[in-house]
Amino acid sequence: MSTLERVFHAVLFEFLAIIGSVIGLMMFTDYELVSLSGTMIAIATIAMGWNFVFNIIFDKFYDAPREQRTVKQRVLYIAWFESGLLLLTIPVMAFILNISLIEAFWLDISVTIFITIYAYVYNYAYDHIRARIVLNRQMA
Repeated sequence: MSTLERVFHAVLFEFLAIIGSVIGLMMFTDYELVSLSGTMIAIATIAMGWNFVFNIIFDKFYDAPREQRTVKQRVLYIAWFESGLLLLTIPVMAFILNISLIEAFWLDISVTIFITIYAYVYNYAYDHIRARIVLNRQMA
């Protein structure tokens, strides 16, 4: 993947993740839209940077075509990525929402569960759609 495509992949992922996370949190918490939106935009910004760095590292260890990754590789990817992201985002969430680290941990865990499922679906779909586009371009 080129740098430009990595940026596109990350921005699209985070944009859709913000929308889904804010809607989910609004359904299950008493936080206001403005607070949740600001929090999730901050988290998404951190996640985009982490996503960019993490994908470069992960791709060095798993250099086969992305659409050929196994379920085990995709699960490992998500587990490692989300663990690192939690370490970065819990303090930020606690600060922005003015809550304890424990409260931020539980709130972030709920977002992480949603994002973990979403990440698997998003990356699986992205990789396969990308492979089809690349193949169509090569055939044209």
